[in-house]
Amino acid sequence: MKIAIPYWQSRVSPVCDEARHFLLVQSEDGQAVGRSDLEMTLPGTDLLGRAARLLDWEVDTVICGAISTGLETMLVGVGIQVVSHVCGEVEDVLQAFLGGTLEQDRFALPGCARRRRRRQREGRCRCESRLMTETEAREEGS
Repeated sequence: MKIAIPYWQSRVSPVCDEARHFLLVQSEDGQAVGRSDLEMTLPGTDLLGRAARLLDWEVDTVICGAISTGLETMLVGVGIQVVSHVCGEVEDVLQAFLGGTLEQDRFALPGCARRRRRRQREGRCRCESRLMTETEAREEGS
């Protein structure tokens, strides 16, 4: 599996659409077995170019902070899993993802902690103040 994490300095970049630097990690059996730092340069920094570049890098999963609906839709459309609304030190986030513990509130982008499990399943963050329907409440409980 190839994982891409956009970053700034040593933290997950707060906005994937604007990130220039990506950590690309090859993982096998829950362990990082290879890594490289890649740069998103012109051309290729518009949404379509970003999606194409990530596809060229053979990325399976993008772990990021905020991401536009347009870019997320493009990535999911070409088979790339998006784990969004994540924050923290890149190494901590990577280890949590590989270890299956990324759902901890400390990795949630501020304002999105409570719906973390639902967001990862559906690929987007739902507004905290939105009232849940009875069906959604039952799905949340399962």
